[in-house]
Amino acid sequence: MSKGRVEAAAGAAGILLRYLQEQNRPYSSQDVFGNLQREHGLGKAVVVKTLEQLAQQGKIKEKMYGKQKIYFADQDQFDMVSDADLQGLDGKIVALTAKMQSLQQSCRYMEAELKELSSALTTPEMQKEIQELKKECAGYRERLKNIKAATNHVTPEEKEQVYRERQKYCKEWRKRKRMATELSDAILEGYPKSKKQFFEEVGIETDEDYNVTLPDP
Repeated sequence: MSKGRVEAAAGAAGILLRYLQEQNRPYSSQDVFGNLQREHGLGKAVVVKTLEQLAQQGKIKEKMYGKQKIYFADQDQFDMVSDADLQGLDGKIVALTAKMQSLQQSCRYMEAELKELSSALTTPEMQKEIQELKKECAGYRERLKNIKAATNHVTPEEKEQVYRERQKYCKEWRKRKRMATELSDAILEGYPKSKKQFFEEVGIETDEDYNVTLPDP
């Protein structure tokens, strides 16, 4: 084996041994490859071979799990942990879990706020919108000024008079239409032709012919 290959193999062994000791949890060769490939650029074949060599050298432990091998750090190298230490670690886990949940909740709030801000108008867009609204408002002010300056305003009395006359004429319209309908119905009782033919012969034009609807009372 060349000197370069020896150094590469030694470097890979150091990386994998350090990783398993720091993580101190079981991994398959595929897990180790996936976790370290991007950072260290190790090939899968190198990872598999190096893990097997470390296990043969007794630097890590190897165990069959189903149909695949798993690798983990030798636990004998770590100090024994007392029950009090374990309880302390459990307490830290609980505290960190609560902190993580709080941070996740804060992240959700911030993401919702970011989404709302992203959909809002930008500063230039808001400035443009303000200018357009000011222009529109100026137009309404000018229109209001012209209305106030006009001399042809309708007084409340004149408005009320118009409404009274409209009601009067509509009442008369309704009365005359009813009389005309009653009269034509009486004639049609003895008329040998249809109502349409009768109207055409006499020359009667109805509201319906011109799509006119009598206003409500």
